[in-house]
Amino acid sequence: MAYYVGVDLGATNVRAVVADGEATILGRGREPTPDGPTGIAVTEAVLSVVRGACEDAGIAPRRVSAAGIASFGPLDLTEGTVENPANLPEAIDRIPLTGPLENLVDSDRVYLHNDTNAGVIGERYFSERNPDDMVYLTLSSGIGAGVCVDGHVLRGWDGNAGEVGHMTVDPAGRMTCGCGHDGHWEAYCSGNNIPRYARLIHETDDVPTDLPIDAPDFDAAAVFAAADEDPLAEYVIDRFCDWNTMGVANLCHAFAPLVVYVGGAVTLNNPDVVLDPIRDRLDEQVMVNIPDVELTTLGDDVVVLGALASAITDGTGDGSGRR
Repeated sequence: MAYYVGVDLGATNVRAVVADGEATILGRGREPTPDGPTGIAVTEAVLSVVRGACEDAGIAPRRVSAAGIASFGPLDLTEGTVENPANLPEAIDRIPLTGPLENLVDSDRVYLHNDTNAGVIGERYFSERNPDDMVYLTLSSGIGAGVCVDGHVLRGWDGNAGEVGHMTVDPAGRMTCGCGHDGHWEAYCSGNNIPRYARLIHETDDVPTDLPIDAPDFDAAAVFAAADEDPLAEYVIDRFCDWNTMGVANLCHAFAPLVVYVGGAVTLNNPDVVLDPIRDRLDEQVMVNIPDVELTTLGDDVVVLGALASAITDGTGDGSGRR
């Protein structure tokens, strides 16, 4: 029997699944993503999670036929690494991935993808509705999109297509993104940056609030929870919805998707607040076909399942539906 591994390397957690050729999950593993001291610590966490998933499945890693890795970027596909990730400490400048995993599973069939590209591969492979023109958008600790056009997943020459969180949505550039540039979509609407934006608005625009904005544990969840009762939270969420609509409108004009699946922790925890305003406001900004905007059908498994699907399909993920 052939066995396949999918890995999701996120800024918060590393996850892995082991499955057979019918994509039946046989084992799982999960650990927090290390914050250093170097990228090698992250590599070791990936290998540990894969070992754990294989143990859960009752197989040795060397029985794995192929593996897919989905990761935050930027990627270097030639080297099989992540280079200078924006959402981890600066000390982590390089994370080797494909080489160490090839050694662990004793196979050169290890395929590296941007995490949002893996997301669209997952939707293409597992969802009942999987047209040739579609987008998977994630709103989480970062923002990105996987895009499929005419049945082909757009990867880019270096694997970094889909970094739409770094589209400029605010020319005034009031917020600086984790990548170091100003005005990016991710700087305002990612889970990490929503509380930062709330503090900025309170301090510079004098919007009143009862939110504990100076507390060290102040987070996006607190802003969403107070959106119907606190002036600052209401303002921040309204602007959050405007920028998300602008970002999705840009995707519509660039790629003409029939459906946009949206996932990531921010969306999964607040689906109506995130999705309903985009649906309501898109026709004000879009001159082409307005796609269906839907919650991902795969929950928080969408990326790891996309990595798995890439392993089963020898790295392409272009075909729709399970083989």
